[in-house]
Amino acid sequence: MQPLFREQHDTVRHDSAGPRFQRCSLACPFETLEQNLQPSVGKPVVLAFTELSEPSLEPRVAELAAQGISRLEILPLFFAAGRHLREDVPGQLEEIARQHPVSLHLLDPVGQHSAFVDAHASIVESQAQDL
Repeated sequence: MQPLFREQHDTVRHDSAGPRFQRCSLACPFETLEQNLQPSVGKPVVLAFTELSEPSLEPRVAELAAQGISRLEILPLFFAAGRHLREDVPGQLEEIARQHPVSLHLLDPVGQHSAFVDAHASIVESQAQDL
């Protein structure tokens, strides 16, 4: 899983403590997304969770640092940059950066990208036509 340019994309997503979510297997949408992105992105993509689920962010960064990855770009799978993403995640990243020799770059949440907004609009339009 070592990329050509010593960079790694790391996706972070919010977790749910609900029992239905905790029972989710590899068929879960986030794991499926991780697997589907691997061949098309051009860089390895790994999934990490902010809390309540595994693998959490710190062990994933440690694993990548041990592979010689020196730069991580973290794309939060959040709709918007709420308090959790503005405060908690940067705090986690600061602590992780003190423990591991990597450069961590927090990207804008996926919900702020126009392609994401367009995809949602397309889904809504499709669902509305089916009514």
